[in-house]
Amino acid sequence: MDLTGYWVSIVTEDWRYRMVTPAKGDYASVPLNPEGRKVADTWDPAKDEGAGNQCRSYGAAAIMRVPGRLHITWDDDHTLKIETDAGTQTRLLHFGPGQAPSGEPTWQGFSAALWDVPPAGRGGGAAAPVRPGQPRGGTLKVLTTHMRPGYLRKNGVPYSGNATVTEYFDRTNEPNGDSWLIVTTIVNDPQYLQQEFITSTHFKKQADATGWAPMPCEAR
Repeated sequence: MDLTGYWVSIVTEDWRYRMVTPAKGDYASVPLNPEGRKVADTWDPAKDEGAGNQCRSYGAAAIMRVPGRLHITWDDDHTLKIETDAGTQTRLLHFGPGQAPSGEPTWQGFSAALWDVPPAGRGGGAAAPVRPGQPRGGTLKVLTTHMRPGYLRKNGVPYSGNATVTEYFDRTNEPNGDSWLIVTTIVNDPQYLQQEFITSTHFKKQADATGWAPMPCEAR
């Protein structure tokens, strides 16, 4: 499955949470526990700006929901690189055994990746489990840890440094020639969430870099 190239996000759901900054205290549909709601109610973008934390809503648990474009390339034989023009972020997806987080936590954390391939058929041998609705071409599964605390939404809905993010990247090729990238994101955070927070985000393949416009993080 080839994920390289330029992709643009298509916002067909959660428009009011993704295209504009929601009002303070608006955390509908996020399964926050009481501690998470308390933290969300203290959101202060000016304080984030003063502390140099404008990127708190651009971390790995939220960046795929930020409207914009992706540029996906291979950084080397074992590392897939995802660059975002929104917030000018870079994610590195590491393949292979023996990888481990090192250094201080970062906005994008440490992402371990593997190909989740469906069975090859009779006589094809063992294979990883296939999720319902998964294309026959397989899925890219990514587990991200070692993140700095950030926001699930721009209005201060929090996730902690203990959070983990599991993602499934699926590509589909349509009869009309369009290609789509569907990213299913599952955030687990025992500190601020009562249960998993699951979203599905859609990107459409572009022929070139048209519209690519890197912009810095914004706190508001």
